[in-house]
Order: sequence, then C-alpha cells, then structure tokens
Amino acid sequence: MPAFLIKKKWANWIVLWCLLAAPGMADAAAAKKAAARYSVKTLGDVVQLRDNKADATVSVLTGTSNAYEFVVHGKNVLSMNIPSTTALRNNPGLNGVPFLGPFANRLDEMAFYANGKKYNFDPGLGNVRAPIPQQGFLNSTHDWKLVSAKADANSATVVNRLEFWRHPDWMKQFPFAQTYTMTIRLKDGTLEVNTKIDNLSTEPLPVSIGYHPYFALPEGDRNHWSLDFGAQTHWIETDAHLPTGEKESADTFFGGDHHNVPLMRLADKRLDEVFSDLDRDAQGRASVVIKGDTTSIKVSAGPKIKTFLLYSEILPLPGAAPAAPAAGRGGAGRGPAPAYPYDGPVVPLTAPNDVPRSTRGFIAIEPMVGITDSMNMAQKGQYNELQYIAPGGSWNESIWITPSGY
Repeated sequence: MPAFLIKKKWANWIVLWCLLAAPGMADAAAAKKAAARYSVKTLGDVVQLRDNKADATVSVLTGTSNAYEFVVHGKNVLSMNIPSTTALRNNPGLNGVPFLGPFANRLDEMAFYANGKKYNFDPGLGNVRAPIPQQGFLNSTHDWKLVSAKADANSATVVNRLEFWRHPDWMKQFPFAQTYTMTIRLKDGTLEVNTKIDNLSTEPLPVSIGYHPYFALPEGDRNHWSLDFGAQTHWIETDAHLPTGEKESADTFFGGDHHNVPLMRLADKRLDEVFSDLDRDAQGRASVVIKGDTTSIKVSAGPKIKTFLLYSEILPLPGAAPAAPAAGRGGAGRGPAPAYPYDGPVVPLTAPNDVPRSTRGFIAIEPMVGITDSMNMAQKGQYNELQYIAPGGSWNESIWITPSGY
C-alpha cells in the first residue's frame, strides 16, 4: 500500500478515536472538578476557603489576616458583633480570630521588659492604651499582605504576611524588627491558624502573642453550655485582671473537675481568667471544648502555646440591657473608627449573625504564648516560661478550631 494511503488511514483512525473519546474525557474532567473537595475563591480583599465534604467555609479578611467566619452547614462557629464585612473593615475589633501582637492581653505598666531592659511606651503615638496596655496594637491593622491563596487535594489555604519592621510607630513602641507570616488552613472540617515569626533584629525577641476568638454554640445560651477545660493551674488576679503571682488549681477555681464544668455554676461570674500547665495529648496539643447537648467546639493549641485565657460576660436577665464590655475588650476605649477606604465588591456574610452575644452570651477561649503580663512577670522572677527567638531565628506554632454536631 502506498505510504500516503497508510498515513491517510491512520489519520482517519485518529479522528475517529478523538470523536469517540473526547466527550468521555470531558465528562471525566468535569466530574473530577465537581468532586474536588477543597476550593478557594477571592472576592476583593476577602478570600474564602471551602471544604465541600464538610460543607464548611472560612472567610478571611486578608488586610487584617482575620478568619472572621467559619460557617458549617449554614451556621457560624464564631460569634460576631458586626452586621457586615463593611463594618468589619471599619472596626475589626475582636471579631473572628483576631491576632494579638506584639503582646496579648494586659501589661501592668506603660512599659515592657526584654533581655533585662525596660522599654517605655510612648502614649503620644496613640496606638497603645494607657494606663494599662491591652491587646497589643495590631488587631485592627490593614497592613497584612496576601502572599498566596490556593487549594489542593489536601486542604485550602491562604497565607498573609505582616512586615512589622516597616512601621516606625510600631518599632518605636516595640523596637524588635520582625515579620509575621500567617497561614490559615481549612482541612478535614478543621480551621488551623499558624503563625511564624522571624526575628530580624540583633537581640533575642520575646514572644507574647495570642489570639482572641469568640464562640457561641447554635443551641441554648452561655449558662446552658459546659466546658472541658484542659489546664491544671489558675492564676489569681488583681481587680485589674493582672496576675498577682499566686496560683491555685483549676479544679479549685471551677469548683470541681476542670474537665466537666457546667457554666450554670458560674452564671453570676464575669470570667477573665488565665490558666497554664495545660493538659497535653500525645501530639503535645492542649484543648478546651465548649459543649452543648448536641454540638461542641474544640479549641486546640500546639506545644508552644502555654496559656488559655477564658473570657465571658454575665448573661443579662431577659429584657435587661446587655452589660458593656470591659475596657480593652471589643475595641473599647479607642473611639469610633474612621471608614476604611475600600472600592472592591461587596462581600455578604456567608451566614446570618443569629447568635447575638447580648442575649445568648459567648465564650472566648484565647490561646496565648504566655500568661497575661508575661514579659514583666518574667522580669520579676514570677514567670519562667517566657519564650525568646534568637537573632535571625524563627518561631512557629498553630491553633486549631474543630466544630462537631453542626
């Protein structure tokens, strides 16, 4: 057979194969795409992580690196007091899973100690509360930069970075050059927040960061939930919620087994309590579980997180006005926030804010690297777990939030 006829015959077979196989290949590709468990969507300055199998969505405001929603089967695991993403941009406050740095919670004076030296804050800069500094000064910044947002077969992730050293007002208050890199990951229905700190300065960097997530179960109210609180030690505090150096067992504080704490027992107590000596599992993780009749939320922390802070306001009586948050909570004490300039698309909330803090209450479980006032307590010789990062070194740790029964 002539060569040109052989080539023509093979060409016909190839065309026929393509006609028969192409639809099947397209269907297979479409099915594979439809079956993908994880996906990522970017809407203006918001990145949404999706786990289709768990029916879970995490929404992240990238400028603040805050996972402000964790919606499972249409219900938000996180308690919020904002009506929209616009309100969140204008006043991030303590919604979602805010990052507290370069120090978490309170200090006992307008100064901190590191490497045996005293560093005084400048109240004139307006970014540190006086007379008791609280919650650092980074939870409302919009200066985090998006590094990446992607999904693969294992998870959906967004990575943001904050170059602390670029900001003169921050460096004036806390003169240790550093960079924060935060990875927010949705995997197997669990939200992970990992923070890496790079010390760019020439001296050891004290680590005193934390997170301040609020939670509310979709059933009942604060007084009908219970806690499995994985910590052995409770730090006794002053009226200003600063540790005195004295301690007691967690069981003593809770009035019984710290692994089984009915919150009705504490219905008349405003809680702003620091716990350490955390119970660890085989992976070195410590946990607190908020429990209802059918739902629960587990907050876990890796080995470098040494403290859980428990915060909750007294649930008001029916018809009574809710109590105002304590100074330093929820952005109190800084006045109204100016409108944040944003011209991107409107991003609606993924789920209704239907568990109002004012009527059903909340529980804030705050994982912190050290106790309240850890840097200054270490200087006094009353705290021995303050962590430092060597010059040129890094620190890296995660927290995890796992809902159940939603």
